[in-house]
Amino acid sequence: MLEIPEITEFKNGRILLINKELNWTSFDVVNKVRIILRNRLGIKKIKVGHAGTLDPLATGLVIVCTGKATKRITEFQDLEKEYVATIKLGETTPSFDLETAINKSFETKHITREKVEITLMQFLGEIDQVPPLFSAKFINGTRAYEFARKGEDFELKPNRVKIVNIKLLLYEIPFIKLVIRCSKGTYIRSLARDIGLALNSGAHLTELQRTMIGDYSIKQAQTLLEFEKNLAGFETN
Repeated sequence: MLEIPEITEFKNGRILLINKELNWTSFDVVNKVRIILRNRLGIKKIKVGHAGTLDPLATGLVIVCTGKATKRITEFQDLEKEYVATIKLGETTPSFDLETAINKSFETKHITREKVEITLMQFLGEIDQVPPLFSAKFINGTRAYEFARKGEDFELKPNRVKIVNIKLLLYEIPFIKLVIRCSKGTYIRSLARDIGLALNSGAHLTELQRTMIGDYSIKQAQTLLEFEKNLAGFETN
């Protein structure tokens, strides 16, 4: 029995641009794509992978590869990323975002728009960045967040990353909104923490959207629901 063209296409390799929803993991997205392909096209076994983790509390662009296109995952992972980040000044959390509760408060009266814009310029170019303790970094085969959630003491070594561009989009103290273009491996949560320190205050990430990976834009992406609906006409069961 001949396969319908769509089945062959996904097996040969498709690049899917998915707009990830809040509270989904990147693995959840991959698993859902695999389930949709099985239910809609009857593909029982197919390779599916994502080209770059996005935290559950972040939304936005995830590149998903199917079939033979999974061989290109590293290529996509190496591309620059763009994010829109909302940061709250004057408060910190252990995870540098909303995963954990506020643990310290700081003064913000001394912070001005001009001071924020000058401070942001300090982060342009290559910087050494310490990843969040609540991260997926491996320590002797175990994810860092597993140690952090148990309250165990440990340290992570800084990584060399590059901030290609950083721009202030909104200034409404205690909140600022930034657009950031950066290299792979950059933690925007850590950048928020470091910006707070540089402003002689504290800060944590409250909202994050990945808007670009290389030249691939969120404007080109579809939600998982849209992806499923687009395949509805090809259902084989």
